[in-house]
Amino acid sequence: MKLYIKNMVCNRCIMAVENELEKLGHQPLNITLGEVLLNKELTDSEKEILSLHLQNLGFEMIDDKKSRLIGQIKSSIIEIVHHQNSDLKSNLSDYLSSRLHHDYTYLSNLFSETEGTTIEKYFIAQKIEKVKELLVYDELSLSEIAAKMNYSSVAYLSNQFKKVTGLTPTYFKNIKENKRRPLDEL
Repeated sequence: MKLYIKNMVCNRCIMAVENELEKLGHQPLNITLGEVLLNKELTDSEKEILSLHLQNLGFEMIDDKKSRLIGQIKSSIIEIVHHQNSDLKSNLSDYLSSRLHHDYTYLSNLFSETEGTTIEKYFIAQKIEKVKELLVYDELSLSEIAAKMNYSSVAYLSNQFKKVTGLTPTYFKNIKENKRRPLDEL
């Protein structure tokens, strides 16, 4: 049985969900961002109990197909940006269409109408969060960050960063007090 879970956006989230499932006596076969594959079907009462336990941890089980698809779009983007170093072999629209087996126009319209923002803006927000993380770690230069995040130039990264945050990357790096936002709040 496959379950879809909203707000499961990092490895700690996966561990928390896995621990909760095991506490409730369920054996997950595989857990990825936003998805859990269980070894058996859950009864309605088991789903309800699991849903309550997950809500206490800040997660939400997704039941309807459209919400599941939105969750898969978000999980795919988070996976690309935060776990694959933005190493996208094709453009985002082709990647999402191929991965989710839907026309990109349908995905884009569904995402925009449900989330109130475009897939592209969500993707940019995720990239900027990753850039903030890299700036705070202070291990890479701005040009190394631009290359790592697949920006064509430092100038383009700086312009996009300032447009989203209102700050230049250098100023952000210097103040470091501007806290990063959790991925599930983007």
